[in-house]
Amino acid sequence: MKFTSLLAAALLALTSCAFAAPQQPHIVILATGGTIAGSAASNTQTIGYKAGAIGVQALIDAVPEVKSIARVDGEQIANIGSNDMTSDIILTLSKRVNALLARDDVDGVVITHGTDTLDETPYFLNLTVKSDKPVVFTGAMRPATAISADGPMNLLEAVTVAADPNARGRGVMLVMNDRIGAARFITKTNATTLDTFKAPEQGYLGVIVGGKPHFETRVEKIHTLRSVFDVRDVNSLPKVVIIYGYQDDPEYMYDAAIAHHADGIIYVGTGGGSTSVRSEAGIKKAEQAGIVVVRASRTGSGVVAPDDNMPGLVADSLNPAKARILLMTALTQTHDRALIQDYFQNY
Repeated sequence: MKFTSLLAAALLALTSCAFAAPQQPHIVILATGGTIAGSAASNTQTIGYKAGAIGVQALIDAVPEVKSIARVDGEQIANIGSNDMTSDIILTLSKRVNALLARDDVDGVVITHGTDTLDETPYFLNLTVKSDKPVVFTGAMRPATAISADGPMNLLEAVTVAADPNARGRGVMLVMNDRIGAARFITKTNATTLDTFKAPEQGYLGVIVGGKPHFETRVEKIHTLRSVFDVRDVNSLPKVVIIYGYQDDPEYMYDAAIAHHADGIIYVGTGGGSTSVRSEAGIKKAEQAGIVVVRASRTGSGVVAPDDNMPGLVADSLNPAKARILLMTALTQTHDRALIQDYFQNY
């Protein structure tokens, strides 16, 4: 009789385990402000609103559906428009993401961010996060108070992607408007429309249909775990400025960069990164002062290839803003020009 009771109890325990609900993934949402947390005086106002007016818990509470996808916690890293994002904040953000992903009880991170510089911060984390767990950025083009605000759905889909096991190892991603973009390639292409974030030449990593991520491609460029960059013990990032090239562009912009002790310059050249006689003279002067100069293109797409007839390193296919992020990160490691050029070709 005793044996029968023990057997029944064991069978009951096995049955309970078999039908127990699987444990939900744990996703931490880090909020930095932006339009997704914006507030306006009326529900039809989509410009002139206050960015970053709403805290992270209010963003989570507005999307109760996330509870069916993941166990979610929130932290407020900053509460600003991304036009005010600084190297200090993105360094703090990278360190916090690394600390969270090193924990066994955290399965991924979602970061809410303003869209104005939303092609920069994800790329910095793509270079500096030392984990293959998903890191997913999202934002919004309409403030939270607007009719048909896009933030809640974007946040829900970002959590959905971060909780998906197939999202691991794909590098840092950006999820907006039902699309999954790679931090290395995605960029803002329109000032106001909802479908602004695109990678015109490389395309998207995937799409979200009916609440399910569909991944189509992977990024071959080096990122996250394979990256040589580690800023966990870095206290400040090098100073890199951007100088825009145009007809009659002046040489004195380089004098200003030298006077203010810039560590690097991204020159935004015409066409394939071409330099005028004035910018060429300025670049050479900056290089003589020990500043690393990288030529990018103002066209918005395409590859800037090495040219022995022009000074400076080249940005490969990175746009000027992303080129600044990579040069700033590279200069935490080295000032060797050949090695930095290799980074631009491979990251």
